[in-house]
Amino acid sequence: MSRRRSGENISCWVLVDKHAGISSSAVVNKVRWLFNAKKAGHAGTLDPEATGLLAIALGEATKTIPYITDSLKAYSFVIKFGAETTTDDCEGEITITSETRPENEKIITSLKKFIGKIEQVPPQFSAIKIDGQRAYNLARANTDFTITSRPIEVERLNFISRIDKDHASFEMTCGKGGYVRSICRDLGRDLGCYGHTRSIRRLWSGLFNLENAHTVEELTFLKNNNNLDQAITPLEASLRNIKEIPINALDLERVKNGNHFSVGVSTNFLEEMVWVSYNRKAIALGNCTNGTFYPFKVLVNYPNSK
Repeated sequence: MSRRRSGENISCWVLVDKHAGISSSAVVNKVRWLFNAKKAGHAGTLDPEATGLLAIALGEATKTIPYITDSLKAYSFVIKFGAETTTDDCEGEITITSETRPENEKIITSLKKFIGKIEQVPPQFSAIKIDGQRAYNLARANTDFTITSRPIEVERLNFISRIDKDHASFEMTCGKGGYVRSICRDLGRDLGCYGHTRSIRRLWSGLFNLENAHTVEELTFLKNNNNLDQAITPLEASLRNIKEIPINALDLERVKNGNHFSVGVSTNFLEEMVWVSYNRKAIALGNCTNGTFYPFKVLVNYPNSK
């Protein structure tokens, strides 16, 4: 018999402004503890030294994580020119150096090669799995291994400013699987000067941004003052880009049993993913085909239908 998880039946998102020096998993564990939640997960990891938005799902909100992880994300970052490192950031050992420093015009021209659909090799120190093992564990063990390139899409990559001869700042919007550290490494190689990431900050992820985010310290303060509700983002916020169909109490019972039913909507959208709600609370995700809703992901914390 599996052990029942303790904690509250809370289902929501918590947006955290992560500071440097802490892992994403540690932040998730801290937030789960603060809210006494049964389960928690995040929508896209941040490197320990990276800062910015970490969207954390609690309870049934974990079932909507893919709709954030599969969305675009935006970052601001700083490159340090003149050296490449084992980790592609300032935490690693320097592997090669150069006295060359690129002109701004050359940087802007080179950036064009990294916009659109490109092939990218993730960093050696990353969470990519190689034969079932995390790449960063293999790298720490000095194991020889190769990470193959994979397609990613970079929607926007802008040169922001030249901080000094050794540093420049940028902003990037990319799809799932894009690594800022790889962009910095590959840009440095293309410029012939080598480079690595000096700092990374995630600005937004899918439908979420830093505007409503709190630091762990702020969340702790709210907890100590019984005001944690101020940090809650509703589960439904992650579904705003998906069509909502309100249902009645009878259909609510059908959803609970995993049954399909007619939602009485136009048939001009076929095989469209939608979510159904009861009293504006998300009940289930599913496909709507010819006016019939077929649930494929049912949320178990149902509101009272009476």
